[in-house]
Amino acid sequence: MKVLLLRLAGPLQSWGIASRHNTRSTRTAPTKSGVVGLLASALGRPRGADLSDLAALDFGVRVDQPGQLLVDYHTVTAASRSADRALQRMPTAAGSTLRPHESTKVTRRHYIADAVFVAALQGPLTGQLAEALKTPRHPLYLGRRSCPPSRPILIGHTDRYPTVAAALAQLEWQAGPAERRRHRNETHVTCEIIIDNRHGDDFLTDIPLPSPPFQRRFGKRNAEHRRDPIPVHPATTPHDPMDLLG
Repeated sequence: MKVLLLRLAGPLQSWGIASRHNTRSTRTAPTKSGVVGLLASALGRPRGADLSDLAALDFGVRVDQPGQLLVDYHTVTAASRSADRALQRMPTAAGSTLRPHESTKVTRRHYIADAVFVAALQGPLTGQLAEALKTPRHPLYLGRRSCPPSRPILIGHTDRYPTVAAALAQLEWQAGPAERRRHRNETHVTCEIIIDNRHGDDFLTDIPLPSPPFQRRFGKRNAEHRRDPIPVHPATTPHDPMDLLG
């Protein structure tokens, strides 16, 4: 069965699991729910649609370029009007509300900056997904709407690899040019790999469950963490910035 390979790279990414209230965190690697949501967007599925067929695909992700954690600090006013035109105010511990000019809150939104990941999926829907990623029905984002990808996501849909684990262990390193220059004299780079494994000793709460729109629920999956040497293929043609002036 063919393996679908995706390159997830952009200026910012955010793959949260516990993203509620004033702190919206991110995991250090893409979540299965986040990638499933991206694929559902490419297919044109609406919010609240059943995603169990996508969640059932074998899934794995590789960290080719970890990036850096970025925390976006916000001061947000709550002295605004809701959809029913009622004035919103911040509550107090005593059960009352603050005055409008005092109704503000601080939020911290976490992102991963300048990261590159490879995601692999295997199952009966991967051919349809590969076609959808070429011409997605809706815009694609890397975890949040403020995080567009920097290039087309689809790497390929191939039967070259028998499993997701084999694909992530053998596919050429996908890091950006600056990271490649730092490792230009190496033949392999060690990368973290996280794959579905029913016998794995890690539990991740990122399986999307059927739920109404804006009331998302998630189930747990077993995962395995590995660190494998990934082949580095040097560029066949050296970069020459003066080529653009020819």
